Amino acid sequence: MTTIGFIRHGSTEWNRLGKLQGQLDTDLTDEGREQARLLGNRLANESWDGIISSDLKRAKETAQIVSQLSGIPVIGTDSRLRERRYGQVEGTTVAEREERWGPEWKLQDLGQESDDELWKRWSELESELLEAYPNKKILLVSHGGFIVQVLRVLRMDSEQFLQNTSLTILLRQEKGWELQLYNCLSHLEIVHE
Repeated sequence: MTTIGFIRHGSTEWNRLGKLQGQLDTDLTDEGREQARLLGNRLANESWDGIISSDLKRAKETAQIVSQLSGIPVIGTDSRLRERRYGQVEGTTVAEREERWGPEWKLQDLGQESDDELWKRWSELESELLEAYPNKKILLVSHGGFIVQVLRVLRMDSEQFLQNTSLTILLRQEKGWELQLYNCLSHLEIVHE
């Protein structure tokens, strides 16, 4: 059975500032690169067959760093792993959104990608992954809003906020996906001991 490991990219300056990035192409911070290095070192002790990344810089660089330190090859990028498109609200903080569009900004049509559009992206990619990588273990470097929505539709979501460079593992069973690990940050905890 296919195993997928979702990795949320490392920290960016906009993560720190609380800005919604969406599909705007932001860079990792030094902290984000260090998070990716720690994850790469952890994954060097695990057996994964390859890494596929979103084509946005913050995810691609996370994938490259993880690959260099773990020895797991990057086998491609895929725009379907991009963050949810947030339209006009990309690049804004909560305070800025509420000031411009009011507290109910999420209910307005501001060019956001719908749940159905995001799910369609995932469904196409999922079918291709299952066909191309049967019985393989593939890491997907993506974005918080995308990963959380996929998990929500699969009924595996949690109230716990998905952290930068967290690892979430899904195993494909006969009846669908089984959640094996959620939002794991054990590679970062080593630093704080």
